[in-house]
Amino acid sequence: MSQKAFIFRQGWIVQSISSIDWLWGLSLLLAALVLYCVNLGELPLRDWDEGLVAQVAREIARSTDSWLFPSIAGQPYLNKPPLVHVLIANAFHFGGINEWTARLPGALLTALSVPLLYGLGRELFHRRTPAAFAALVYLTWLPVVRQGRLAMLDGAILCFLLMTIWCLLRSRRNSRFAIGIGIGLGLICLTKGIMLGVLFGTIAIAFLAWDTPRLLKLPYLWGGMILGVVPIALWYVAQWQEYGLAFFDRNLVEQSFSRIWSSVESNSGPPWYYLLEVAKNGFPWVLFVPIALKLTWENRNLSWAKLVLVWAGLYFTAISLMGTKLPWYALPLYPALALAIGWQLSSLWQRGLHPGIRQKEPGYSRSWVVVFGLFAIAAWAASFYFGTRTQPDFALASLLAAMALTLSVTAILVVRQDPEFLAVLTWGTFVTLLLLMLSPHWIWELSETYPVKPVAALINKHTPANATILTSYPNYRPSLNFYSDRSVEPASRQKIQRQWQRPKQPYLLLDAETLKSLNLDRTQKLGSTDGWTLVTRQPAS
Repeated sequence: MSQKAFIFRQGWIVQSISSIDWLWGLSLLLAALVLYCVNLGELPLRDWDEGLVAQVAREIARSTDSWLFPSIAGQPYLNKPPLVHVLIANAFHFGGINEWTARLPGALLTALSVPLLYGLGRELFHRRTPAAFAALVYLTWLPVVRQGRLAMLDGAILCFLLMTIWCLLRSRRNSRFAIGIGIGLGLICLTKGIMLGVLFGTIAIAFLAWDTPRLLKLPYLWGGMILGVVPIALWYVAQWQEYGLAFFDRNLVEQSFSRIWSSVESNSGPPWYYLLEVAKNGFPWVLFVPIALKLTWENRNLSWAKLVLVWAGLYFTAISLMGTKLPWYALPLYPALALAIGWQLSSLWQRGLHPGIRQKEPGYSRSWVVVFGLFAIAAWAASFYFGTRTQPDFALASLLAAMALTLSVTAILVVRQDPEFLAVLTWGTFVTLLLLMLSPHWIWELSETYPVKPVAALINKHTPANATILTSYPNYRPSLNFYSDRSVEPASRQKIQRQWQRPKQPYLLLDAETLKSLNLDRTQKLGSTDGWTLVTRQPAS
């Protein structure tokens, strides 16, 4: 073969491989868009973060000059930088103020993180199979799907983090991509503050020092760091000039550093809190985590294993030692674990019986049959229970039946040593999650207290704008403030009675027992719904 023909053939092969990767990336993105965007606006916003983020975004949307100094209920909002809030405000501007537009920016960014993880895997693994499995595991991991759909900051963090790591790995072949490392870290800082950016930056530097130390001397790397630091530095300087030391007390101390040594708002837990969190919400992929981590340690001389160990190890240690424990803090662990599981699943795929190929390695353990079989029985029983009780829940019964069928077929294929059990498990998990997102159960926290929208409509109808309403409900509900467009504050009975005696017209949202026990004089009932009554004081005759 001539040199020219050889070069042409090599170029065709490279182009063909690139086309296949683009096809994989596009397919993963489309699947992610379906899973992350379906039924996105049908359920009310959840307390806490969703309600807070939506309130801030609405005030930004109402005032074109408030994006730099965001506010909430007219007061300065100093908790987090406003990048995601600004994105949601733009969605409000074009699509109206509703649940769908509040959640859309985060859902789109989370969906984009799925093909980013595939691209990251292609940089790490020599074969396409582990990269594809890693992306599919990440796509169908319940905490990632659910939290990524909410109007919160965490979906954006996943996207920016994976962009950062992808640029880091890509810079090993093209040094100019190192610029993206600093830009990605800067976007993380503009989303959740500098502490998280420093943590992820430490992870990136630690991996480079272990795997490719020569990249630490790249001018592109430090140039990118400067590009990423400048916007966040300018934002912090602007806040300091506007609010002085009060900004640093709120943003850096209360919302960042104090979470390391103390629990904020009683969100505490033991050091093994996040182990339980991953185990509780990670089915079915959590079943593969122990063996995946064992394989990662055994292959610690390879780049992919180094990245997983540094990423998962440092991040898990950091969040476990923090005093504040929140479920969504665990989200950045899932991409790292997905990479480890992707390698393990590709190994399991090779060990199965393939037509025309002699099996060289031991087949699947019978323990997998037992595990999948027991979970299938439990899922069938739960589906039967929810479908046949006095008030059947067919949505929940259907998604449990889908998971039960998936696990049953998976167990049968494992018995037959058929590697297609991995495809069935992945597809069945996707369908189950899709049914969950189509149901009213995907934000299960909404059932923990009274429905917010009817009460908010009552408040909005009968109270003037900018009114402050005191309520006997013991907890602050940002979602109620968002929907009512009023400030609703929990208050003790003593505070309610004092407010009632003041000249300013009071507005109270009370449950039946509190309303009866307070025995307020000149009470005028404005309306009732779901066990809550809105009252004010009648004018003196």
